[in-house]
Amino acid sequence: MSKIEIGAMIPHFESSATNDTTVSPSTLLGKNAVIYFYPKDNTPGCTTEGQDFRDHAKDFAENNTVIFGVSRDSLKVHSNFRNKHEFPFELISDPDETLCKLFDVIKLKKLYGKEYMGIERSTFLIDSKGVLQKEWRKVKVKNHVEEVLASTNEL
Repeated sequence: MSKIEIGAMIPHFESSATNDTTVSPSTLLGKNAVIYFYPKDNTPGCTTEGQDFRDHAKDFAENNTVIFGVSRDSLKVHSNFRNKHEFPFELISDPDETLCKLFDVIKLKKLYGKEYMGIERSTFLIDSKGVLQKEWRKVKVKNHVEEVLASTNEL
């Protein structure tokens, strides 16, 4: 499976999300899509990022844009996280890292001196024709959602 590049169509994938949803490029056609990758449910930064997307969900919808969050957590953990914070968008479970590898977000990370492979916080903006228009890597949560929203205004 090749990695995704700006200006190119997203390759085929099929991923399971909350509410018995299956997400693939064909399900995204006709709408812009924000796919954001985050390390883990119920952690401070990931919770804040999800809440920021939640708080701007209506603005994204006005720009014909759907939102999906992705981590390696299970659908059950995702469902609890989504319900607890009232996210109006689905969370994709990627335990085998298929989608993470496609978007090249698995990186060497360090925590308390230990190295491990984990998800680098990243966001991707795909237009209504299925073409990757913009990517943000090594995302800092503060003001990130507003920047992504501004980019949807340009589509």
